[in-house]
Amino acid sequence: MTDNERLRQKANSLPLVPGVYIMKDKDGKVIYVGKSRKLKNRVTSYFAGHNHTPKTAIMVSLVRDFDYIVCKTEIEALTLENVLIKKHTPKYNIKLKDAKSYPYIKVTHEPFPKLYVTRERKGDRAKYFGPYRSTKEAHDALKTVMRIFMLADCKRVFPRDIGKERPCMYKDIKMCVAPCTGEISSKEYKEIVKCAEWVLDGNVKGTKQLLSSQMQEAAEELEFERCAVLRDSIYALDRLSEKQKVVADVKVNRDVFSYYSSPTHAAIAMLSVRSGAMINKNEFILSSNEYTSSEDIVSVIADYYDKSGNIPREIMLDFPLSDEDLELLGEYLSLDTKYKVSVKIPERGDGRALCDIAYKNAMEAVKQAGLKEERENKNLTRLCELLSFDFVPKRIEAYDISNFGNESITASMVVYDDGKIKKSDFRIFNIKSIKTADDYASMREVIERRAAHIGDGSASLGERPDLILLDGGKTHVGAVKPVLEKLGLDIPVYGMVKDDFHKTRAITDGEGEISIAQERGVYNFFYKLQEHAHNFALKHSQRSKSKALTTSVLEKIPGIGPKKAKLLLAQMPLYKIKSASLEELSAIRGISKLDAENIQSYYKNKKEG
Repeated sequence: MTDNERLRQKANSLPLVPGVYIMKDKDGKVIYVGKSRKLKNRVTSYFAGHNHTPKTAIMVSLVRDFDYIVCKTEIEALTLENVLIKKHTPKYNIKLKDAKSYPYIKVTHEPFPKLYVTRERKGDRAKYFGPYRSTKEAHDALKTVMRIFMLADCKRVFPRDIGKERPCMYKDIKMCVAPCTGEISSKEYKEIVKCAEWVLDGNVKGTKQLLSSQMQEAAEELEFERCAVLRDSIYALDRLSEKQKVVADVKVNRDVFSYYSSPTHAAIAMLSVRSGAMINKNEFILSSNEYTSSEDIVSVIADYYDKSGNIPREIMLDFPLSDEDLELLGEYLSLDTKYKVSVKIPERGDGRALCDIAYKNAMEAVKQAGLKEERENKNLTRLCELLSFDFVPKRIEAYDISNFGNESITASMVVYDDGKIKKSDFRIFNIKSIKTADDYASMREVIERRAAHIGDGSASLGERPDLILLDGGKTHVGAVKPVLEKLGLDIPVYGMVKDDFHKTRAITDGEGEISIAQERGVYNFFYKLQEHAHNFALKHSQRSKSKALTTSVLEKIPGIGPKKAKLLLAQMPLYKIKSASLEELSAIRGISKLDAENIQSYYKNKKEG
């Protein structure tokens, strides 16, 4: 009996109920997770010889077994499917770029809420706005609302820090309502923050009307300074609304999804409309391994909102979906809202026009992805010609050393894998055996530690690189090659030789040099890797040095050694330690009342001195 016949026979024994199925390869690794309202019908279709798409056929050819979990309802199956996809990250499931990597604006749940940009959504009581396509967009939006509503942007915590220090210059130049003075209550401050939330949620018109009303009142009461501030805020709102294209009625709040695929790429485009204005758009490029069906897209949209929140009342789709799946998605999204979420496929009107815009965005995203891949392939092909390789390296690792004198010596490993930078595989090595600044000895240690993991099955370090690049010349290469030879690893190693401006001008195998100064594509490829490696190492080296300096400052206090210094810094930053009360300091586990008194006495004497 063939594998296909065995699997078909097993699938025929499944019940006709909702559930989740888990496809596994010959090694027992999960390669696909799916859901169905009728398990037997869905799973049998994979092994019944149906005409599959090429990507589906590849996935099915790798399946050697499957598990399944029966569920009570389709919503339960959809929920479980998302949990299992997150757990196993199967190769053939659609995976949108992790929402954690997209920036949001967070509004904390405090007596005096704080607003800041974050890449992490937590299950707290805070509100999140976004996701934004870039950190710049998020910071621009935050800067606008902070300026308009004169919200506090300092590190003080209110009401705890009210009256402790004099107000900063932002109060004097009318850029902060200064809760530090105690002149504004928590309730009043929250009302201002509420206006900022309206703007972030796209309600510019309503906020403008409110500010105009307040400006009129200020003018009548002859409060000319406040009137001028409100006027400037209205101008800022006008500039913000100019960037937001009005595409529907002011009452419309909806997200629109479209899908486009080519033989090599696919993309899902999303438009966010709030109060009739298009406030955000995103395109999600899908990898060449992932294949899509209506069921897959239902799952990926559900997962998107699990991560991002901010579910509008309307979701519009620009691709075919059964009535059952439309209803399922709507019911699932409504679980986390106080209103019913409607999911539609529009045929006319504003909704259809938005779908057309989303489709064009998805199509353009696929086009740009194809062009980028074409450039990358061209650069790699040319690199192989220069190095006389008879293969195209799939995984390339680049290394750089960073230090401050003889302290905080770190090395970075950045990875280029399968045509793109793979940040999830980046690693930092803290140099252990070298006590002085010796780049060659440091590089030897790093490569030896890295190479020891090859083939051990670990997620990223277990993979064998096809090419190793070192941020240094032939001496670095000469220092590293014996390490690999000793371990029996035949991996090409090249150094990146820099010019007087710290840019890579050539690469070397330790013997001769190959100039890349006139090879623009290859030069840019190396420059990108070099910058990633250098910045990644430098950032961690600076952080390590800063932590060491901060710890050493605390160790000057009687009774505070390295251990207690770390305990203190784990609970609060140095600037807070300097002004913390005895109760706050002694509440830290491991810090006695005497320690707290010594800390206060130390910083009091420094001020008086």
